[in-house]
Amino acid sequence: MIDFYTWTTPNGYKISIMLEEVGLPYTAHAIDIGKDDQFDPEFLKISPNNKIPAIVDHGTGTTMMESGAILLYLAEKTGQLMPTAKEARWQVIEWLMWQMGGIGPFLGQVHHFVRFNKGKSAYAEERYLNEAHRLYGVLDRRLADHEYLARDYSIADIATWPWISRFEWQTIDMNAYPNVKRWYTAIAGRPAVERGYGVPMAVGGVPMP
Repeated sequence: MIDFYTWTTPNGYKISIMLEEVGLPYTAHAIDIGKDDQFDPEFLKISPNNKIPAIVDHGTGTTMMESGAILLYLAEKTGQLMPTAKEARWQVIEWLMWQMGGIGPFLGQVHHFVRFNKGKSAYAEERYLNEAHRLYGVLDRRLADHEYLARDYSIADIATWPWISRFEWQTIDMNAYPNVKRWYTAIAGRPAVERGYGVPMAVGGVPMP
């Protein structure tokens, strides 16, 4: 059994979707970041960086934070959603790192300045919206001749998709990125993704373009 500590954020959805995809038994624990649950001393023992998601795998005694690391751990544990062939494996890691270093941090700043603090900094809004469009462009070009980010559906897609699910927060018109829209819609229709998007609680269903 895995104890899974999460909230209704893109980083949290990465792991709930992964857990649903691979079929591992888990118990979800809501960490309400709006109420500062992430600073609780007991949670800090699991996630010293006071961020969700985090897991405790009671089967191995492993405690882990950071969504990218957790995805790699679960893929290795189950032998799913991560190829074993060297070239294909590195391709998945490459696009996973792209999400961790680009999509996550920069779209997160769009959420901060455009959705939650609009009007406070025109410079920041322009900077991060421009970068959002650049990243959507990178994704769209990649998906023009790839069904998924790294050949087959993998943890690279699972890491990236939840951030794109906030396209409305990012004021992105998905019709401007038809390959992203095709990819996004295909993944949104997966039963495990639909289930994972309801963890730790339902928030109105998967957003659809």
